[in-house]
Amino acid sequence: MDYPGNLFVVAAPSGAGKSSLVKALLELDARLAVSISHTTRPARGQEQHGREYWFISEPEFRAKIAAGDFFEWAQVHGNLYGTSKVAMEQRIAGGEDVVLEVDWQGALQIKTLFEHAVLIFILPPSWEELRQRLTRRGEDHPEVIDQRMVNARVEVAQARHFNFVVINAVFETALFDLKTIVHAQRLKYASQRRSKSAVFKALQLP
Repeated sequence: MDYPGNLFVVAAPSGAGKSSLVKALLELDARLAVSISHTTRPARGQEQHGREYWFISEPEFRAKIAAGDFFEWAQVHGNLYGTSKVAMEQRIAGGEDVVLEVDWQGALQIKTLFEHAVLIFILPPSWEELRQRLTRRGEDHPEVIDQRMVNARVEVAQARHFNFVVINAVFETALFDLKTIVHAQRLKYASQRRSKSAVFKALQLP
């Protein structure tokens, strides 16, 4: 499917700063829209239904899987996450640039369905720093943090399958890198041809 909009897919291990970076990017770039995923996990802190996620029950989620409603879905840390197929296609077909936060499994699923998707992996600067961030977050018991660290080693190993890697050692630097990726993608020949098709047609460019 060749849509005029760009799809940026961001993945990272828990605690690497993915959500904070994407939130800051959206505040800086008015042309970007966020795709809100469905999840079976409970809301954390100040999260709201329909803002960070659509929080639904597992039976509801399973029903959506059976109906083919998801662009991608995966089980992460014991919870289910999925992206609405209709919502995603409508936005990109309308020319919007969409950023989507998913786990690495979902990202690779999306790449098989949408070849123009730009996969971005956020890395922590070290394992020690990742553990400290998970601890400072104050949301998980020590045994949960231990499991997240185990999972993180599996997740980080998948970074080689992504188009870009951003190391989140200094937040401002990582945000600049993320902005640069988005801007560069918009200027690629194929992206310009999709989004500025009238210009390319007028100039008789293939």
